[in-house]
Amino acid sequence: MKTFMLMTKLSPEESRQVKERARLGQEWLSQVREKCPDVKFIAHYALLGAYDFVTLYEAPDEEVAAKVSMISLANGAMQAESWLAIPYKRFVELANQI
Repeated sequence: MKTFMLMTKLSPEESRQVKERARLGQEWLSQVREKCPDVKFIAHYALLGAYDFVTLYEAPDEEVAAKVSMISLANGAMQAESWLAIPYKRFVELANQI
């Protein structure tokens, strides 16, 4: 499994639904679990910055990660990007090969 970071920016309309956030988040999570059963969630954080949320998860490949992003977009995200995350130890190993 590969590790991904889903960076999500909500649309202005979604951002105003603060009191509905828990319910909307659960609906999103249910859809991801139904449509991407191989995804394993690691952590989810709210952010104060360019993005509203970061979700760390494992998926078998980039196509499944793309589906997670698309589900976010279909549920009111203005921007959703799944970034591949390389474990630091592996990154150092790769750097030592250069």
